[in-house]
Amino acid sequence: QVQLVESGGGLVQAGGSLRLSCAVSGGTFSSLVMGWFRQAPGKEREFVVATSWSGGVINYADSVKGRFTVSGDNAKNTKSLQMNNLKPEDTAVYYCEARYGGTSAMEYNYNYWGQGTQVTVSS
Repeated sequence: QVQLVESGGGLVQAGGSLRLSCAVSGGTFSSLVMGWFRQAPGKEREFVVATSWSGGVINYADSVKGRFTVSGDNAKNTKSLQMNNLKPEDTAVYYCEARYGGTSAMEYNYNYWGQGTQVTVSS
């Protein structure tokens, strides 16, 4: 069973940066597609970015392109989301997600997720 644990959330002023981490265990790592989603109060969960395990295929949501960057440390089985130039509208609980399957339609069909980490951006 794939297990995901997010960390790194916090409170930051607009224009600042945060780096989120996702520790992955219990899976066949090379076969996983990884994603980050977020959910703000009163809103549906929103796709942020998805990547193949190797990082060879990456799909960013338009709202974060040029500001967020996903990366991985395969030796530590972790994935990271570097978030720069944060905006108040980025405030949400951020979730690390995973699924098996191909790299098409990577914004859909995740069935493993972590507990989430809160990101709050003040204006």
